[in-house]
Amino acid sequence: MSVIDFLGFLGAFIIGTVLGLIGGGGSILTVPLLVYLLGYNPVVATAYSLFVVGTSSIFGVYKKHKKKLVDFKTGLAFSFPSFLAVYFTRRYLVPNIPEEVFNLNGYIITKEIAIMVFFAIVMLAASTSMIKEKKNTTQTFIKQVYYKTFIQGLVIGVITGLIGAGGGFLYVPALVLWAGLSMKNAVGTSLVIIAINSIIGFLGDLHALNTDWVFLLTFSGLTILGVFLGDYLSKYISNKKLKKGFGWFIMVMAIYIMIKEFTQG
Repeated sequence: MSVIDFLGFLGAFIIGTVLGLIGGGGSILTVPLLVYLLGYNPVVATAYSLFVVGTSSIFGVYKKHKKKLVDFKTGLAFSFPSFLAVYFTRRYLVPNIPEEVFNLNGYIITKEIAIMVFFAIVMLAASTSMIKEKKNTTQTFIKQVYYKTFIQGLVIGVITGLIGAGGGFLYVPALVLWAGLSMKNAVGTSLVIIAINSIIGFLGDLHALNTDWVFLLTFSGLTILGVFLGDYLSKYISNKKLKKGFGWFIMVMAIYIMIKEFTQG
């Protein structure tokens, strides 16, 4: 095993630990780790990330269900439009993005650059969500008609399919605002949606991937081990400051990705 491989697997374990500690958001580092450290193409990296996120989320659902923090009925209802969008995005949209997205005065934006820049934009949104203080305000919940939820699920599903991350920072507020769940139940329920979406999205890629199953299963296994360690450590560490600090780290990473992608051309 090379030093780079060792660092990659160590990174997988750290990502899992962060997931276990703060309850979400850590998986957004999977794609940068696969691309910039391990040298994977962004399309392959987003596909592998979906598998890693999906398998680790299944274990997350199990843990949250034991604490009675999962609303399966709401999660499954919301996941229907989302997993359709994720699957078709991975199966048809991503493969059909042109290799040269556009040419601006001789500066070529390739498919790989476009994916990573879009990913960085989503990372900025995720970091803002983690950094921002949550106010304990009581909101009046009015259940919206399902077609609106269906459209919202489609939009979030397309984003999830493009970037290969779980999208918990998008699903949690959606479940609070549109389904009337408490924050804790929304976090647990979002894992159901993320698990289903990620695994189905990965299946949409299988036909075109020459999957390195030994690497992928090892990477995923280490992430899951990290989740259990992080969950154990969370009993002794307050996750509020940790989450905010991690949000700033993700913001710095997003800026780094944008600089790197725009200067390499």
